[in-house]
Amino acid sequence: MKYSTVLCLLSILLFSSCLEVSNEFDGPAPGIWRAVLQLDPDFITNNKKGEPLPEKMNMKFKDINTTQLPFNFEVVYHNETDISIKILNAEEEILVEDIVIGRDRKTAKDTILIDFPIYESSIKAIYQGNIMQGDWIVHSKEDYRIPFKAYYGKQHRFTVNTKTPAADLSGKWKVTFTDSGDPYMAIGEFKQDGNDLSGTFITETGDYRFLEGTVQDKKMYLSCFDGSHAFLFEAKLNEDNTQLIGRFKSGKHYTATWEAVKDESFTLKDANTLTYLKEGYDKLAFSFEDTDGNMVSLDDAKYADRPKIVQIFGTWCPNCRDETEFLMEYLEKNPNPGFDIIALGFERYKDAERSKKALKTYQKKFNLPYPLLFAGHYNKKEAVKSLPMLNAIISYPTMIFLDKENKVKKIHTGFSGPATSQYAAFKKEFESNIQNLLMD
Repeated sequence: MKYSTVLCLLSILLFSSCLEVSNEFDGPAPGIWRAVLQLDPDFITNNKKGEPLPEKMNMKFKDINTTQLPFNFEVVYHNETDISIKILNAEEEILVEDIVIGRDRKTAKDTILIDFPIYESSIKAIYQGNIMQGDWIVHSKEDYRIPFKAYYGKQHRFTVNTKTPAADLSGKWKVTFTDSGDPYMAIGEFKQDGNDLSGTFITETGDYRFLEGTVQDKKMYLSCFDGSHAFLFEAKLNEDNTQLIGRFKSGKHYTATWEAVKDESFTLKDANTLTYLKEGYDKLAFSFEDTDGNMVSLDDAKYADRPKIVQIFGTWCPNCRDETEFLMEYLEKNPNPGFDIIALGFERYKDAERSKKALKTYQKKFNLPYPLLFAGHYNKKEAVKSLPMLNAIISYPTMIFLDKENKVKKIHTGFSGPATSQYAAFKKEFESNIQNLLMD
């Protein structure tokens, strides 16, 4: 990299020391890298009393070091001063462009800073030769960091070993997740090609996005990293290969067990029935500040006699990001759609200014042409107080369709995105909902 200044990175408030970027700096090697996040099982618990986890949550998967969550990425040089990274999860490529490379003045080591500003997380790692080593840091959580290590030229994800799979896991699975709360249902959608495995889990509140992994004999492994979520799924087939019994880890803070059986007929509850208006209400009403501090209401003159979509979302939510990208694609194809979009942001921070800053970053990142309003804290029990006409806020995102008089025509809870087989059906349903709104 050819820079002549010292970058302190004040704009992203990420790091405790500055990087001195020299004129003759060689960055990390271009090409594929294999990364691992070192999950520490001692920190994984849902039990606030600190009691031991149930035995099922401590099951062993001896073939692979499952305290490590692996993912792959590619370093790309566009020219000698312009570098980006593509994070690879199955068919998905996540482009990361907020990168600084230089010599850390505190450690005197060549260092890379990979920032995910939407999710307020980053990777800071020293690199030397074919290795990077550092931490993934989540800045919105107190002292939340997970050791990170990456190896150049390693294209495998979990293992280079190949044991003949005991079964083909391709298809649809009925899944039950169990943590410290109530069990919840999901659909597992898997595609297997030899040892290679990909797929996702669909719940009533969203999907777990693009997962990639492997099948080795009677064991399966899937992982995903997107800058917000670090997901690791492991499972074993039972004796007759008809049931999967496994464990799910999210970062270092959460674990659940899961069981699954193949069931092509299994369905979840209808996403259009989960969130609804309380008795006595037929309209939506609100007044919240936008990112510039202006009050915005459905009663504003600009929204009069116009159908509207209200998106309940959070900048921290990858499923919300998928839905936002879907809306932007729709607007690009339909620049005069005949309806308005208003997004209500429920954020991690109760501080309004900090939340509006996160919303403004999000709006700029996606070049959104519609307003983003700060509606409150993302705690669902607190969030519904901002919209008291709703029975609950069950999921981020939730999409509400309003007619010209702000009467609620439909509420769609959750979002089954491009990683799922249900995405095409959602797009078709959306088109139908819009046509009905415009015809009213």
